[in-house]
Amino acid sequence: MKAQSKSQQRAAGAALSAKRGETKVKDLQGASRQMYEDMTEAELEDMAATKLDGLPEHKG
Repeated sequence: MKAQSKSQQRAAGAALSAKRGETKVKDLQGASRQMYEDMTEAELEDMAATKLDGLPEHKG
C-alpha cells in the first residue's frame, strides 16, 4: 500500500526505522507507533518508499 500523504509517508519511515532497530520504539508517537505495532516490515517499506511529489501534506 502506498502512502496517501506526506505525513503518512514520514510516519511509516519512523516506524520502519524502529522496526529495524535503528531508533527506539519508545520515541514513536501517534500514527508511527500504531504503524509499528500493526504493520509488517515489508508493508512499512512499501509505504515509506512512496514518492512525495504531488502528495498532500495531510490526508483529507
